[in-house]
Amino acid sequence: MTMPLSNLYTITTLDQAPGQITCTLHIDAGHPVFQGHFPGSPVLPGVVQLEMVKAVLSQALGKRFTLKEMSTCKFLEVLNPAETPALTIHIQYKGEEMLDVSASGKQGEKTYFKARGNFQSYI
Repeated sequence: MTMPLSNLYTITTLDQAPGQITCTLHIDAGHPVFQGHFPGSPVLPGVVQLEMVKAVLSQALGKRFTLKEMSTCKFLEVLNPAETPALTIHIQYKGEEMLDVSASGKQGEKTYFKARGNFQSYI
């Protein structure tokens, strides 16, 4: 299943339990965004990592979401898609129309980001 941002990433697995979502995404290291961010040393922008959280919520819950408030956001490691082409995102959430979300992006023992915020569903 292909997601926005011109095929920058694809959700390859998606598992759900009440209040929890876990998915794996494949990141295309050859995507044009990495020609400018950064030439010869690609880095997945933090804003894209947050967009991935929103896209996973939308796919899993069948609703479109927008980020309303970010209370905490930490980027702990640089994510080079040539070295780390897969990312596992763990999401815990409460609510229905306004979600209180805690999310992280990991691969193996490395945690790339941790974020907490509110996402609002819309039509």
